[in-house]
Amino acid sequence: MKIIISPAKKMNVNTDDFPVDKLPVFIDDTRILCETIQKLSYAEAKALWKCNDKLAKLNYERFAGMDLERALTPALLSYEGLQYQHMMPVVFTSSAMDYVREHLRILSGFYGVLSPFDGVTPYRLEMQAALSVGGSGNLYEFWGDRLYRAVLDEDRTILNLSSKEYSKAVEKYLQPEDRLITIVFGELADGRVKQKGTLAKMARGEMVRYLAEGGITDLERLKDFAGMGYQFAEEYSTGTEWTFLR
Repeated sequence: MKIIISPAKKMNVNTDDFPVDKLPVFIDDTRILCETIQKLSYAEAKALWKCNDKLAKLNYERFAGMDLERALTPALLSYEGLQYQHMMPVVFTSSAMDYVREHLRILSGFYGVLSPFDGVTPYRLEMQAALSVGGSGNLYEFWGDRLYRAVLDEDRTILNLSSKEYSKAVEKYLQPEDRLITIVFGELADGRVKQKGTLAKMARGEMVRYLAEGGITDLERLKDFAGMGYQFAEEYSTGTEWTFLR
């Protein structure tokens, strides 16, 4: 089983807490993307990133001096979004660390697929960014089916805790023998399940921590998750979409 999650926009540098295991598997493709962005003007880069001047200047400078092989941070510690804050990887036990090494993968527009302790440097590049690379019109075309193949293991089961922006890079290539289960964290409103982005991000992090600390490989045990007041709702779930309500 593999668990897929999204990256976060906000990143930091932490070279002290845990060592880097290795460079990302698609590092050569990342170099191509890096060189492509370095050729953009400031105005073009800002338009690509769709951010304010402060963030655009920060990331334009990052790319200008980017080194993909030195002063790297383990991916799991580099991202600072709500999901990662609630996951709290810095307090993982050694067994939880081993669990995420084996089962957790981070999808990235810049790096493709990351194992938790692959070394990364801060960047900004969302999967849906309209970046033309070679003969590809966007990043979905650039990566093709490689992210799907990279996260698939022998039992062909994928637990989807990523956003739609990232999961679509995998879902498009699913085969009949694959099993992908998407987790929905929601609340009932007028008899319908509605998902709030902020709470969903927090709950995804809590669920990864629950899986890692419990060493869970039997997905049926996931239905016992009760973090943040969520509970599995059988009546609002299907074989491919499991819903947790609070």
